[in-house]
Amino acid sequence: MVKETKLYDLLGVSSSADDSELKKGYRKMALKYHPDKNPSPEAAEKFKEVSEAYEILSDAEKREVYDQYGLEAARGNAPAGGNPFAGAGGRGGHTFSQADAFNMFNQAGGFEDFFGGGASHFGGGFGQQQQQSRREPTIVDLNLPVALEDLYTGATKKMKIKRKGPQGQIDEAIIQIQLKKGWKAGTKLSYPNEGDYENGQRQTVRFTLVEKPHPVFKRDGNDLRVTVKLTFKESLLGYKKEITTLDGRTIPLSKSTPTQPNATNTYPGLGMPISKTPGKFGDLTIDFKVDYPIYLSEEQKQIINQNF
Repeated sequence: MVKETKLYDLLGVSSSADDSELKKGYRKMALKYHPDKNPSPEAAEKFKEVSEAYEILSDAEKREVYDQYGLEAARGNAPAGGNPFAGAGGRGGHTFSQADAFNMFNQAGGFEDFFGGGASHFGGGFGQQQQQSRREPTIVDLNLPVALEDLYTGATKKMKIKRKGPQGQIDEAIIQIQLKKGWKAGTKLSYPNEGDYENGQRQTVRFTLVEKPHPVFKRDGNDLRVTVKLTFKESLLGYKKEITTLDGRTIPLSKSTPTQPNATNTYPGLGMPISKTPGKFGDLTIDFKVDYPIYLSEEQKQIINQNF
């Protein structure tokens, strides 16, 4: 039995809803309250609440915390009812903002996914008329370098920017960016009203995630690859090695028989988190590289000839 049903009620689903039902409920409510479609003053706040509900319930860990301890615990704030998992999911008390709501909507596919792409988002030209009646703020694009570990575990980043105020003065602002597990390079995150002040409004700051090169792992979509080097002797007689995963786990590798050149081993479920399918992971593939000798002594050649 869940502690409260507020988030489920916001999405119009039961507390036993599966992932597909949650997404369907979110789509319906997000479209109902999206500020570009619903001009009422209450719509923006309702849109934010609906998006936060889906953000929590679509994450298996956060949903479990919410079901047991309630909303504040799922947000990572003060423990509710003795919650031993306060701060679960790495939120650290992060306040869900309007920018987070729009980013959640875009990550779910935006209007194109909701309507299957194609013509006007609102059919009868309503969206076009509304867009023409208001002046869109300038978008300032910035790159956000992120470590592969942060994309694996999720993280909160704080970016300090300098911007112009209404009188031309320069001030500083801190933008808090919530990275979701499994996000990929190229993901764009928009933060309205955070840039320079111009034409009576502030610019939108848009960050594009840029993945930093990792010294060990290489990402391939939702999968990870790592190269393990073997000596010529190890390739023939076997080896004992280990690798450390992005979340700190140690995987032992051992073999007592020969390893073929360019051999690979694949470990299902040890790759990157799949952001659109909470709880699911890609694969980890190990590529073995044999360090062949470039020179053999006469004695070594003789031993090989005698034994092979």
